[in-house]
Amino acid sequence: MAVKPIYGVGLDAGSRRTRIVVCAIESGSVRLLGSSSAPSAGWLKGRIADPGAVAQTIRTVLREAEAAAGVSVEAAVVGVGGSTVRGANGRGVIELGHLRAIEQRDINRVVDRASNVVLQEDRMVLQMFPQDFVVDDHPGHRDPRKMLGSRLELNVHLVTASTQEHTTLVGAVNEAHLLVEESVFEALASCYACVLPEDRREGIAVVDIGAQSTELVVYYGDAMYLASAIRICGDHFTRDLAQALCISFEDAEQLKIEFGGAAADNCPENVLVEIPTPDHRARQAPRRFLNQVLEARAVELFRYVRNELARVGMDRSLMGGVFLTGGGARLPDLCDVAERELQCQARYGLAIGIRDWPEDMEDPEWSAAAGLAMYSARLRAQAERQQEQAGWLGRILK
Repeated sequence: MAVKPIYGVGLDAGSRRTRIVVCAIESGSVRLLGSSSAPSAGWLKGRIADPGAVAQTIRTVLREAEAAAGVSVEAAVVGVGGSTVRGANGRGVIELGHLRAIEQRDINRVVDRASNVVLQEDRMVLQMFPQDFVVDDHPGHRDPRKMLGSRLELNVHLVTASTQEHTTLVGAVNEAHLLVEESVFEALASCYACVLPEDRREGIAVVDIGAQSTELVVYYGDAMYLASAIRICGDHFTRDLAQALCISFEDAEQLKIEFGGAAADNCPENVLVEIPTPDHRARQAPRRFLNQVLEARAVELFRYVRNELARVGMDRSLMGGVFLTGGGARLPDLCDVAERELQCQARYGLAIGIRDWPEDMEDPEWSAAAGLAMYSARLRAQAERQQEQAGWLGRILK
């Protein structure tokens, strides 16, 4: 009997570009089947302003990806980001009544307690990440089953989002005739794609720099310590250039792409660049000046990141380094500024572990979409295993 293929689909609906990746699990590994990317529409300052325009963009990339992959896509894991996403620590506690061995049902109960939190209006729990279990005031346990104890606690990190923004995004995806399997914090998806579990042992951070939002996740071992949004994003770099050179935002974006860099000292002083003007008059500016403007904003970005790291006691503790993802991470020399400000190694976060991944997609802007597709493939593989374990009744109800 032919084995039913397992597909994974990730949708990264960004404010500047919308990307989709379609993968399949073959022989225990993930292989790329198709992908697509298109300019986004319907976004304003990192939020959906026109759901219909967002849905139309999703339909466009979906059709192209289906044609490239040769499969019909019905559902996807969707990335969620923006300034409304926040992280907070939580705790669940249960009393076992007397000293006894901890069982799976106790784990389930304490997880329910930890996830049952009272949130502010317009807030929802997007994801919950266990950090460690505490057995009779002894912390640091990853799996307390079969341990003896009378009290069990669970420390978690909760990622929350705006209910309204999340509902609007899901509605736009549904309008594009696509079901949402699960919604995942975009920086986490990037981490899933570009950071190996062994790299997280001594502490890592992923900074996902988008056009209108920047997200951050911090891991130490298997525990997530922080998920947050940073107020500096890619458009701030462009806007600084536009104001400094008295040009339009579009012209500033083009100059940033062609001549920009985050380290002014790497640029010779005598290099000049042509500055666009409405009346086409000849106008030039030192390239070093452009890079000084961009470097100042890059320094500010990573100082915000450092403040977030200090908030959870991880400043100068990232032995695994920092990974830069997102379209904004493509600015040359940005890793140098990150290393200088954060006092740790920095590198671009590129998707790993997907076969047939083309060279032109070896780019940090594809990391989130790749991670979402890998996450989707894992979810579907787990569901398939559960159906098989359910036996003949599971196959009947399938």
